[in-house]
Amino acid sequence: MKLSVDPKLLADLVTSTARALPLGPTVPVLSGLLLEADGDTLTVSAFDYDISARGTAPADIAEPGKLLLPGRLLAEVAKALPTTSFAELAATDTEATIRCGRSDFELRTLPVDDYPTLPEPPATAGTIDADTLAVAIGQVHPAAGRDDTLPMLTGIKLDTDAERLTLAATDRYRIAVTDTTWQPATDASVSALIPGRHLADIAKGLGHGQVSIGLNEHLAAFTTSSTQTTIRLLEEQFIDYRPRVTYDATITATVDAAALAAAVKRVALVADRKTGTGVRLAFTNGEVTVRAGGDDIGRGTEALECALKGDPIEIAFQSQYLLDALGAINGNATIAMVGHSKPALFASADGTHKQLVMSLRLA
Repeated sequence: MKLSVDPKLLADLVTSTARALPLGPTVPVLSGLLLEADGDTLTVSAFDYDISARGTAPADIAEPGKLLLPGRLLAEVAKALPTTSFAELAATDTEATIRCGRSDFELRTLPVDDYPTLPEPPATAGTIDADTLAVAIGQVHPAAGRDDTLPMLTGIKLDTDAERLTLAATDRYRIAVTDTTWQPATDASVSALIPGRHLADIAKGLGHGQVSIGLNEHLAAFTTSSTQTTIRLLEEQFIDYRPRVTYDATITATVDAAALAAAVKRVALVADRKTGTGVRLAFTNGEVTVRAGGDDIGRGTEALECALKGDPIEIAFQSQYLLDALGAINGNATIAMVGHSKPALFASADGTHKQLVMSLRLA
């Protein structure tokens, strides 16, 4: 293999693909990035049997071929290359040389013949704007569980119909749901439970433009103009989330989400973490007061404007859950409540994002 490539394109390609590398690979070759040069394209791939990632960049190919290089080391080298001239890569069976300007690196190759074949992506189910998908993933992913012993809770549920793509996640203490528009390729509705951490990694590299989503019973695929990622689906059954975020509230407050989040973040500095009392929100006509703290470490209070329908109420939440729910909403947030000991539903003004958050017991 012998080629030259723009070093910035190489760095972007390698670092984005390297996100799919396993932290502790069971097979040594899975720590590598597969480089394939053919025609006028350099393709870089990563695979660990749960997720595969493939990206492309234009390159001047003098000699086609393929090789396997240590992935994280290659990513560090690519990011460090000077950008004043093209990077030149040449390889033998045992060694690859990367030259760029006056920088020169020699990397030992891994056995490319031992590298597994990447899975073929499923047929396209539909397309969606990349920015829209990235925002939706960012809205629900904080609510996904982190305990791998409970796989269902670590997933993000994806459901589609003729007009809508929905993402949902829960960790038992909150449920986040986002509805977006998309362009289906068929009339069939599809559903999948996708590992949340992998979907969040994909969101970081979607860029702009359109994303094609492919689904079958085992895999989800996300394809852009220059990248393709497949993820093995979780087999667990997800909860029926839609009825849980359809709330018949007796008390509703409307408040600027960013302003309330900023107040919560400040006041939470004195929240009593030992007792877990969290942050209190006291809603009255025209005002919400944010309170936290106690006799041991001190107290914090901040008030801001809000509109209230229904009786005054005081309700407490874990501060990070509050910040996650409010951070997923632009503009005004509607907070629907039925009592201080019941969950509250946080929703965007247009209703496309909803998050049901469990309240804390008032001390």
